[in-house]
Amino acid sequence: MDAKRIEIIRRARAIYWKYGIRSVSMDDISRDLAISKKTLYQYFSNKQDLVGCVLNYAFDEFDNTVQNILKKDQNAIDDLLELSIKSSEQIKNVHPSVTFDLQKYYPELHRESQLKKHNYASRYIRENILKGIKEGLYRSNLNIDLVASLYIQRLEYLHDPDYDETGVSFEMVFEVMFENHIRGISNEKGIACFEKKKEVLT
Repeated sequence: MDAKRIEIIRRARAIYWKYGIRSVSMDDISRDLAISKKTLYQYFSNKQDLVGCVLNYAFDEFDNTVQNILKKDQNAIDDLLELSIKSSEQIKNVHPSVTFDLQKYYPELHRESQLKKHNYASRYIRENILKGIKEGLYRSNLNIDLVASLYIQRLEYLHDPDYDETGVSFEMVFEVMFENHIRGISNEKGIACFEKKKEVLT
């Protein structure tokens, strides 16, 4: 991909994630990058085109993060914990209005993005469960597809813009949800492994 195009996408993402999508115009993007709107439109036909490219770039970058985690010599619990921490960090850096803006002003992009992320996460969670069973950390009698589906539903609910758990931080909710998931699918060996990991993190 053209270096200038990547630069525009990366900068646009930073601005969207900080201020939301609707409030940021193509004029704002060109002004921030110190380029003319004419130059900007040489790379992107309109704002929707740019927003779509930003979503795809963010997805590809996250996929790269996942692949780097999976290359490490870790067990399934360590993999899922590290990925969950990375996910939590990324979500914290996104303005709350981004999802709302996508739903209202770019519904097709939002649907495509959500379906892509849902299928990706479902596949990863399923593979993680299979890995944990093979390593003797997760219970072997799990309904893998159902467990994966329920975990993804909880994640999506947590990321819903209408979700509000007054007085409780996102980190705390995420931590409790993750621990409940691990304890629910792990055998004694897996739970012992998780407890040791918690001690290190603490």
